[in-house]
Amino acid sequence: MTTTRSARLMALSNTSESGIITSRELRKAGVTARYAAKLCGPGGPWRRLMPGVILLRDSAPTRLQLLQAAVARFGPDVVVTGSDALRARGVDCPLTREVHLLVPDYRRMPAEPGMLPRRTTRMPPPTSIDGVPFAPPARAALDLARLELDPARIDELISLPLYWGLCTLEELNEELDSGNRRGSAAVRTALRRVDPEETYAHGLAKKALGGCPLPSPSWNMTICDRRGRPIGVADAWWDDIGLAWQFRAPKQGAANFHPLALTATGTVLVRCTIDQLKKVPMEVAAELVRAFAEAARTPRPKVRTIGRIGDAA
Repeated sequence: MTTTRSARLMALSNTSESGIITSRELRKAGVTARYAAKLCGPGGPWRRLMPGVILLRDSAPTRLQLLQAAVARFGPDVVVTGSDALRARGVDCPLTREVHLLVPDYRRMPAEPGMLPRRTTRMPPPTSIDGVPFAPPARAALDLARLELDPARIDELISLPLYWGLCTLEELNEELDSGNRRGSAAVRTALRRVDPEETYAHGLAKKALGGCPLPSPSWNMTICDRRGRPIGVADAWWDDIGLAWQFRAPKQGAANFHPLALTATGTVLVRCTIDQLKKVPMEVAAELVRAFAEAARTPRPKVRTIGRIGDAA
């Protein structure tokens, strides 16, 4: 390898921020297809990810590099949807094995391992994050839910953008109504079961806890005295120490327990509003940390818990 060529290849590796490059870009940089194939061969410094797409590293691609490679392979007018689009916005959800892509219906779709391209006449307006065009949250969640067969899993998936405050139930319904009706019956049924206020409040609470050095609580519990009589509810409950957190207003028709019934048992109780969760989540988190330390210093109250009565979790 000549010094000039070595310098050119080093410059390519340094200037390609993502580490992903196309064969066309390599040709423009003066690297022939034959030489690129040699560099991607056994013992070479590069790796071919897909036809015409190369990783300028001899290592497994990260998920982000895989997404960037998918866009390079399928073209700049494709949009990444599903779990990747939700995770790009901070949603904590498992990644699917395949990258879910939306492709304009006039485009040819080459078969690629690890890619799940879907042609559509309704290409959504993308949001670019780290150089990757992602579908809006409502579309991403519905595309992901359509791949599922388990009703409980569908319920969970369509709740994600509400849970994280990324869209409204109306936006989910509008997106579903605008799309292809084929395969949407289970998703439509699941949407009718969603309580947006409950889901949104829970999402805000999880975000507030995200920065806390606290163990995960149990959610939506009814607290009973030693005789098993309900005396209060906890939106979040730390059973080992008897710490209760309430952030939702009681629903109409639900039992309205007085806070003193809980605190009289020695239960440490933190109360806040959904508005506080939205506006001052760090203050709420700090109060939870203080309350957790207080509850840990005192004997655990003699109470037990069951799933919340008369209120959907």
